[in-house]
Amino acid sequence: MKIGILTKEYPPYVYGGAGVHVAALVKELIKTNQVNVKCFGDQNFAEKNLKVRGYASCSGLSIKDKRLTNVLEAKSVSIRMASKKPDVDLIHCHTWYTNYAGFLMKKLYGLPLIITMHSIEPLRPWKREQLGSGYDMSCWMEKLAVENADKVIAVSDDMKINILRCYDVSPAKVEVIYNGITTKYFSKTKKTDHLKKYGINPKWPYLLFVGRITRQKGLIYLLRAMEHLNKEIPLVICAASPDEKSVYKEIKDKIAQLKKRGWKIIHIEEFTNPEVLRELYSHANIFVCPSIYEPFGITNLEAMACETPVVASAVGGIPEVVVPDETGLLVAFKSVSEIDHSPRNPENYVLRLAKNIKYLLSNKKKAKEMGKKGRAVVLKNFTWPIISKKTLSLYKQVLSKKN
Repeated sequence: MKIGILTKEYPPYVYGGAGVHVAALVKELIKTNQVNVKCFGDQNFAEKNLKVRGYASCSGLSIKDKRLTNVLEAKSVSIRMASKKPDVDLIHCHTWYTNYAGFLMKKLYGLPLIITMHSIEPLRPWKREQLGSGYDMSCWMEKLAVENADKVIAVSDDMKINILRCYDVSPAKVEVIYNGITTKYFSKTKKTDHLKKYGINPKWPYLLFVGRITRQKGLIYLLRAMEHLNKEIPLVICAASPDEKSVYKEIKDKIAQLKKRGWKIIHIEEFTNPEVLRELYSHANIFVCPSIYEPFGITNLEAMACETPVVASAVGGIPEVVVPDETGLLVAFKSVSEIDHSPRNPENYVLRLAKNIKYLLSNKKKAKEMGKKGRAVVLKNFTWPIISKKTLSLYKQVLSKKN
């Protein structure tokens, strides 16, 4: 089978969960198939069963409102990607950035189109801060592709519900295939070399947050929860790639305020590779995921694979990953509305978050048991061989209907 993958992120330019997902999926697919990756960037190489070509935006784009840059560049890259028919049997798109390219390839060349939904644009209204009026364009590009796709992959049952709510597609068109992780990279380790580099004492019972600095990850609520926890419990934050300057400033100001008042917080702002993350997860007492919008939550899997218990918001696809009272604790969460994902009662949410963290910190035996069960759940349901097998089965299903 010849598979075309369209993605914004591809190594070495990966900064989020979608990029991690694509890189791992491709690694599995090329074991038995030819894969042609078209991505944003300057990559241009070929090896056995794999071709990768990066694309830049059209030259001459002069944009006064810099918030529109991402959308106009995405559309121009999509046009460049679709300017020549690729030698593939089908197209598989990831994120709204390449959805327009997928739509064009389907309409121009008759190629079957599959789209994996890592998030849903209409349910991320805060992106208007980042994209301005370009947010309307990103929503349109996603809608156009989703409603014209042959199949849509939802990364959780919760996401499938929201796809059907937001778009005019039949339930039969949407398949749920979970995200996965590479358990070879994510497993418990005794190594501490990278911890020492960042000034982390592995003997500390520290809390860990991993994610981008964006509203949906809810980091500000974890920082507020720290005010209800013992000052001797450090918080390690591994977070970079801020979406919006105002969000970044809010986070940095809160960290500075807490540190001034005596809390121990270490903020790692650089992109970290799996080996660094493996150490961070392995030596953390608790991994905390305070997301207010999370279609899946791949970092929870990474923590569980490293035998670390999780405290996470009960939002989106997280309850399908974290088994309450077995692999971690879920914090009850009510949003303002289906569009506004902010907690209805922020202070109550912060207090519940702190309460669950306190419980696991004071029940070490229970936390250890959760960690062990967490890895077992990952090995059973969330490895890439399992995910790629389901994805290939879907490809074959789509191609059989075409033929």
